[in-house]
Amino acid sequence: MPAMMAYTDRAMTIKSVKPTKVELRDGGVHVEWNDGHVSDYPAKHLRVNCACAECIEEWTRRKLLDPASVAADIRAEDYMMIGKYAVQFLWSDGHFTGIYPFDHLRRLCQCAACKAERERARAAAD
Repeated sequence: MPAMMAYTDRAMTIKSVKPTKVELRDGGVHVEWNDGHVSDYPAKHLRVNCACAECIEEWTRRKLLDPASVAADIRAEDYMMIGKYAVQFLWSDGHFTGIYPFDHLRRLCQCAACKAERERARAAAD
């Protein structure tokens, strides 16, 4: 399969995944997806990757949030589903404006399988 086709198929797959379960756990967030995948996100990883206008400059996409300014013990204190497309977290540092569309949240998965898939996609694009 050509690299572009694989990337397109992957993008379509990511767009169609939705969480079936979201749990706030000590130190992170646990998500079970409708395709059977399970993601466990460290809280700091999610907070640092917030894509709201307070954390990312809208036009240039330059990161405004300094990762060093996020406490190592940050935690998600609550969450709510936003329609049928995203989840929003209330962070222990008071931040609450970040909306994590499901496809963005899935791309942030740090499991070995997702990391390997991202590496394959990068290699195919080169």
